[in-house]
Amino acid sequence: MSRKLKTLIGILAFIILMGGAYIGYNILSAQYSPGRGQISEGNNARPSGNSTADGTGSAARSQGQGAEQSGASDEDGVKAPDFSVVDGEGNTVKLTDFEGKPLVVNFWASWCPPCKEEMPHFDKAYKDYGEQVNFMMVDLTDGQRETVEKGQSYVEGQGFEFPVYFDTRQEAAYTYMIRSIPTTLFIDSDGYLVDLAQGSMDEKTLRGYIESIK
Repeated sequence: MSRKLKTLIGILAFIILMGGAYIGYNILSAQYSPGRGQISEGNNARPSGNSTADGTGSAARSQGQGAEQSGASDEDGVKAPDFSVVDGEGNTVKLTDFEGKPLVVNFWASWCPPCKEEMPHFDKAYKDYGEQVNFMMVDLTDGQRETVEKGQSYVEGQGFEFPVYFDTRQEAAYTYMIRSIPTTLFIDSDGYLVDLAQGSMDEKTLRGYIESIK
């Protein structure tokens, strides 16, 4: 398991022990000012040490790191904290709505070149895996640098078919402490965080991660 994944699991465990992701959101919201550039663009993806990118799977679930005390995890791992976003029609959608199938969550923005570089791979993966795996392409909209309109215009202009959601309240970004994009989470069908990748992925790497959660 990579240091990044261990760190994220530790953060999520702490948030859970402090009363859930909602409290984490409130604490961080006082420190984060949208539009000031705290969220930066990443470069190439940095997979886990026991990378799922080769399709063998890693073991985020093997590191409970104390979260089992909260009742939000089983003995094998940490439940991915929930968050709410909106779809293109303004309907509220929660991460937990997708439990029952593996889930890929990608955080991106239309101003981010590395995000746009990997978008065609996600669109192709969605077309190939969409019956088996759910996808949440979460546009981090702050109302200034990134807006719903900008995100929709980019996706429609490129002809992408994957489902897009908008983090209009920055709740998802706060919950997962996103400071660099693209960042992608890989969650199993029971809602447990399996792995994450920061930076742009090539098609082979993305498919390796997806195969690990199928």
